[in-house]
Amino acid sequence: MATPNLSSALPTPAVPAAAACPKASPGYGKRSVPDQRPPRADDFALLPERERYIAGFVDRLPEGAAMNIKSLAKSQPLYGQMAVGSALRALGVAGHLRQARCAVGDGDNLRWVTRTFWSRTARDNEWWATFLAAEATHRLPQPVASSPTPAPPWVPAEPAPAAEEPLPTPVVPQQRTAPTDASPASPAYLALTRLGPADTRLGLSEDDCRELEELAAEWFARGVDADYLVHTLTAGLPPAVDSPLGFVRKRLIAKLPPQRPAAPQPAAPGSSAPRLMVECTDCGAPGRAGAFRDGLCGPCREPAQAPDAGPAPTEEPGIERDIQAQVKRLRETLRLR
Repeated sequence: MATPNLSSALPTPAVPAAAACPKASPGYGKRSVPDQRPPRADDFALLPERERYIAGFVDRLPEGAAMNIKSLAKSQPLYGQMAVGSALRALGVAGHLRQARCAVGDGDNLRWVTRTFWSRTARDNEWWATFLAAEATHRLPQPVASSPTPAPPWVPAEPAPAAEEPLPTPVVPQQRTAPTDASPASPAYLALTRLGPADTRLGLSEDDCRELEELAAEWFARGVDADYLVHTLTAGLPPAVDSPLGFVRKRLIAKLPPQRPAAPQPAAPGSSAPRLMVECTDCGAPGRAGAFRDGLCGPCREPAQAPDAGPAPTEEPGIERDIQAQVKRLRETLRLR
């Protein structure tokens, strides 16, 4: 006669976890953190039965296995999707897992994948924050330094080339060249010389153009071209202009275009754009690592209550109250450990 199993521990799945749970899409899935101790029978002894069972199942999954709630619920026979989701949230609070969105690729090939980092050993918030910060830094694209590939040891070294005697410098007769005293005219100077041909009332001499060149250069520094400057200075002229020099100087100052804001420079790859964002284990909202504690974002740690909502019924507590009570028990268990 068979003896019944009186142990309170839940049975292990009949199918090995490696064969039961499907592989995630490339880049997604389970990622084990480094520096873990070998597996032991009492790894998750302090967890409640449901969390202990799910933790043991996840711990046996291979790297890259699917970690979404639906896949885990299908891969083991005891718990459905709601129970698996509650267990994963509790395991995040207990310090065994964190979820994060990681950037894969660069440029047009950049895509975001969701990964679940798993630790057999329960870690505190400080450890996870340090690990995720290092993981984010590690994911930044690093410049690849090109270095020559060393030759195999059996290849004989090439002899150094013999020093060549320098060739005698040919003697070239000195050529007569035209003097180059005149410096090339600036765009501002050339634009001022176009005012006279555009309208004879603004005919400027060479000295006038040199005198006004600096004022006109400020227009070019603000992004305008010669056509814009000439059109602005010659538009709406009075019937007669007594002093073209004074009139053009006054217009160069009064109609100076506004300073254009500098165009934003594109950020270097990986310099400011985040390459890893932590996800809330409960609602999946992404954010910076400092905004999460126990794997949960602020709203999920302290759910908001409607001001006119009455007290929740005590006969049948809802799933959210069950999660909060479970989290409280896990924290007390970890403090007593």
